[in-house]
Amino acid sequence: MKQKDVTLNVHEVPPLSKWIIFSIQHLFAMFGATILVPFLVDLSPGVALVSSGLGTLAYLLITRGQIPAYLGSSFAFIVPIILAKTAGGPQAAMLGSFLAGVVYGIVALLIKGFGLKWIMRILPPVVVGPVIIVIGLGLANVAVGMAMYENAGAPSKELIYNPTYFSVAIVTLALTIICSVFLKGFFGLIPLLIGIVGGYTYAFFMGIVDLTPIREAKLFEVPDFYIPFVNYTPSLDWEIALIMVPVAIVTIAEHIGDQMVLSKVVGRNFIEKPGLHRSILGDGIATMIAATLGGPPNTTYGENIGVLAITKVFSVFVIGGAAVFAICFGFIGKITALIGSIPSPVMGGVSILLFGIIASSGLRMLIDNKVDLGNTRNLIISSVIIVIGVGGAFVQVTDQLQIAGMALAAICGVILHLILPGKESSYGTNEMFGLSVDKQQISG
Repeated sequence: MKQKDVTLNVHEVPPLSKWIIFSIQHLFAMFGATILVPFLVDLSPGVALVSSGLGTLAYLLITRGQIPAYLGSSFAFIVPIILAKTAGGPQAAMLGSFLAGVVYGIVALLIKGFGLKWIMRILPPVVVGPVIIVIGLGLANVAVGMAMYENAGAPSKELIYNPTYFSVAIVTLALTIICSVFLKGFFGLIPLLIGIVGGYTYAFFMGIVDLTPIREAKLFEVPDFYIPFVNYTPSLDWEIALIMVPVAIVTIAEHIGDQMVLSKVVGRNFIEKPGLHRSILGDGIATMIAATLGGPPNTTYGENIGVLAITKVFSVFVIGGAAVFAICFGFIGKITALIGSIPSPVMGGVSILLFGIIASSGLRMLIDNKVDLGNTRNLIISSVIIVIGVGGAFVQVTDQLQIAGMALAAICGVILHLILPGKESSYGTNEMFGLSVDKQQISG
């Protein structure tokens, strides 16, 4: 792979002053999305920051300091975490997240031993694309609810519409869109953060921001870690496993896509060296670390890949610096309280755009891989996945065991792909994993 023009290469150490600036830039790029996930699932944003920093450092260590990738909170796990917490409390969500990380480790071992073709057999673009669409559309009601109602999440008959809330959401959304389209350079990389700050300011003048918790918070404060055998005793629950673990199928596919994009940006083939098995293992370990601390699962961040593409600063030392800053921010009580004071319509306004982008990225996967939806087989698979996932279908296995939503949609998609004839049509151009593969060999 051709080496790109670089400002700083992967193993170059920048001067201290530039090092700090470059690292803070990565911190800002990931900050808005990373704190949004714990906000939506009622976890500690301070823990999310600490776990993202520790997870990134672990990732850099496992990949031998060869891949400049930052890991932050994963949006794919928002609905599964909410379902797991409803079924068994926060300890259930953490156990499910940990098990998802274990799946990453198992997949890493299988890739090390058998290569990538087995993944392509079960996860063609016609399956992964619609499941990603389900992730985004499945969260649409969450975003709209936060944007419109004072008591988002309450039963529909009890919802209280508030025009002030909706105006705050619209202002936040408008600022985020304007920044995304018109701002360039550094500010063009942080539209989410600018939108949140602008929406927060507007919400303050509209009288819906309570600054009391910020005034009362300590400057330095240990986040609300939720640690097994300290705060709770973990116990295996198959219902939780079936809610959380299937999501790892989708996030692993997303991870592979991120590695391909990152390889193109940096000009090095990270799939070959240090190897996809190492990067997937690093992602899994980061998720397991987050689950152990009480934070949301981690994943490689496209926002930070965008920073790399624009700045040409590929240094892993810069990424490591951003991780250290994230850990430090997690222990600053004033920052955690400030995040907690953000009104729900501000996050709702940002989420309307962000969740829509997630759904659109699934559509883009189908387009980029030139999957023919005029083909009856492909049309059936994608249609069933979307309706089952967005419609909230579920299978009640036992009184305590339920397979629902995105997990059921992903399972149905994989099964349909494996049993319907004409598998070769599901792979499009076959470039999803950056490999040239014989379609007849895959479908056989």
